[in-house]
Amino acid sequence: MPPITSFSSRLAALPIDNVDTDQIIPARFLKTTDKTGLGKSLFCDWRYDVWGNPKPDFVLNQPRAAGAGILVAGDNFGCGSSREHAPWALLGFGFRAVISTSFADIFCNNSLKNGLLPIAVDPATHAELLDRAAKDPAAEVFVDLANQSLRLPNGRTTEFPIDNFSKQCLLSGVDPLGYVLQKSESIAAFEQDHPSRVETA
Repeated sequence: MPPITSFSSRLAALPIDNVDTDQIIPARFLKTTDKTGLGKSLFCDWRYDVWGNPKPDFVLNQPRAAGAGILVAGDNFGCGSSREHAPWALLGFGFRAVISTSFADIFCNNSLKNGLLPIAVDPATHAELLDRAAKDPAAEVFVDLANQSLRLPNGRTTEFPIDNFSKQCLLSGVDPLGYVLQKSESIAAFEQDHPSRVETA
């Protein structure tokens, strides 16, 4: 997966609390194990009518959302059942990060393992970003993962939390298995120097 270091992006705002994973990607799309094309099904039941036509009033169908790489979501984003398809769909649409006041733990972990950066901010910063996204569709936020910071459109900088292991994986563009494989030579050397002990009767 592509590494995340620092990037600037416009915002798409979805100020709805308790958005669960079945709303992010409905269960009928979980049969596939291929990530390709899942972005079209992101928020499917909110984006399209019963005939499959885009609903013009939904934010992701509006011109202001085109090219936005950061979704500003409501509180407790990603609650509900565990499914990696949720971050897959968000990434497939073009999002690189989601900003909220809090995330469901399972969704957060699935996102970090798949290259989507969940950014938790305080309520005041969250409100400021929602307001900015509504008033100025061209406004951008600068994300600096190495320093765990956001630079808001007004120039103010705020920090966000992330565990060190996930941070290093995202900076390197690897998932946890990829991180272990990077250490394969060291692991092989350790095993060579420390052969398994075989107990004998």
